Amino acid sequence: MTTTEGPTAEETDAHVLSPEDADRLLSDAPWTRFAVIGDSLAEGLGDSSAGYADTPWADRVLEALRRVDPGTEYLNLGVRHLKAAEVRTGQLREALDFRPDLASVVCGGNDLLVRDFSAAAVEAELDAMVRQLRESGAVVFVFTIQDITKVFPEQLGGGGLSGRIEVFNDLVRKVAARHGALVIDMWAHPTSRSRSVFSADMMHASMRGHAVLASAVFAQLGWYLTTLRGQLHSH
Repeated sequence: MTTTEGPTAEETDAHVLSPEDADRLLSDAPWTRFAVIGDSLAEGLGDSSAGYADTPWADRVLEALRRVDPGTEYLNLGVRHLKAAEVRTGQLREALDFRPDLASVVCGGNDLLVRDFSAAAVEAELDAMVRQLRESGAVVFVFTIQDITKVFPEQLGGGGLSGRIEVFNDLVRKVAARHGALVIDMWAHPTSRSRSVFSADMMHASMRGHAVLASAVFAQLGWYLTTLRGQLHSH
């Protein structure tokens, strides 16, 4: 007797796009050199989630880009625990030398956890990275982050972290607007209060979280490509 397995949790998750849907959004994506710099979220750290592939968000984006162009090159320099200044000094030059046409800057979250957090200093670091990547010709995307104090109020509530997250997200949006970068807005995402998108440490994304992040990236890149097509057709 044969048995058929049902769909996986990932396949039925309303907030995770299927490969077919991602391919429709990226069908004419022009990018063939994808670079990621940043901290643990860039690196792809995270607990496994039952029913989800153990594939971090950036690798999911790469897989989709390689379905468009199998020759797409990839550089991911992400290293856990780094603050924004360390990402800039340790990773930006190598990323620029790679000559990406699509790049993501994913850092600043660790800066929120230090006693002497300076929003102005973090903004200056992010600004330098996004500006230089944009000036090199890359399309750049950045992320706002969820308010983890609302997801885990018993453990993380209080202490001012929520306010710091709001300040950080505001400066991310300002830097992006200043340099024409795309914002993947996880602050307002429907899963932003869901514990299942986080690992057991309450800080890092779970593999469900990575799948959700990748889908949010696909949606924003798809919007960008649609906008680009509209501009081309209007001329």
